[in-house]
Amino acid sequence: MNIRSFLRLSAHIQMLPILESGEETLVGGQAVMEGVMMRAPHSYCVAVRKPDGEIVTEQSPLPRVSEKYPIFKLPLMRGLGTLGHAMWLGLQALRFSANVALAGTAPESEKPVQLSGWMMGIQLTFSVLMFLFMYKFLPLLLATQIGHMVPAVHGRTAVNLIDGAIRLVLLLAFLYLVSKMKDMRRVFEYHGAEHKVVFNFESGQPVNVENAQKFVTFHPRCGTSFLLVVMLIAIPVYALVPFDGFLAKFLARIVLLPVVLGVSYELIRFAAKHQQGLMAVMTMPGLWLQRVTTKPPSDDQAAVAIHALESAMALEKSQGGELVIA
Repeated sequence: MNIRSFLRLSAHIQMLPILESGEETLVGGQAVMEGVMMRAPHSYCVAVRKPDGEIVTEQSPLPRVSEKYPIFKLPLMRGLGTLGHAMWLGLQALRFSANVALAGTAPESEKPVQLSGWMMGIQLTFSVLMFLFMYKFLPLLLATQIGHMVPAVHGRTAVNLIDGAIRLVLLLAFLYLVSKMKDMRRVFEYHGAEHKVVFNFESGQPVNVENAQKFVTFHPRCGTSFLLVVMLIAIPVYALVPFDGFLAKFLARIVLLPVVLGVSYELIRFAAKHQQGLMAVMTMPGLWLQRVTTKPPSDDQAAVAIHALESAMALEKSQGGELVIA
């Protein structure tokens, strides 16, 4: 794998929290390279379209993490379990789609390059370090420097507010830059296809390309909305940290990340059930941001999302259970 491919895949991994729905719902999904992964309560399927037009799939039963480990049924803990499981599944789906893409670029006389487990491990480690640098270390460093240079904002609360504002700016800048990448725009189109097909399913109408294309690409359970809530919740949580030293504050941000994720998940979960008043206002920025992370899909892209959903549902049915949330 060359440097360009390494960085492209790293960008995709960075986008995983944005492209997937981590909440335990009836159906949900995630956009991958030239395809879509769809989840039913106990099954999943990744469908990817090859350059020759053929759709290839990978599917498997998928035990719910809250059933396997009852501790993840508890408030706050259920968010960590669900999101961790969603990220693990997202990496598996991304790896499958990347291998299909690599196979399509390999000469017929050569054996296709495959992403091994250790290669994905290196990618994941690099992406986690980049995340910590971009959204934990760099914002805190810049906010601390601004606090030193401007006495009026030297206080702990002011520095935390500046820190939070810088994190948001970095997130928006990152999304804007990746949206200019040709292959990432394709992923955003598949992201839109996933949302349209989920809306189509939830409406009770027959799931087909014509019906799916009638729906919008902005879905309230999207990871884009969740990540924006995480950024906002982090501001008051980090403001409670009783440290003034840079290293202590940086380490506290890492340690408190599970708390921020757990609280954010509960808030998004509550908002999804009470989409009126203050909750509607809080989720609105995430829907606006999806104008960047989702794009209108073609009929072919919607067909891939439908193929993934139908395969996941068929596998769910074959396991003998009703299609309900456990």
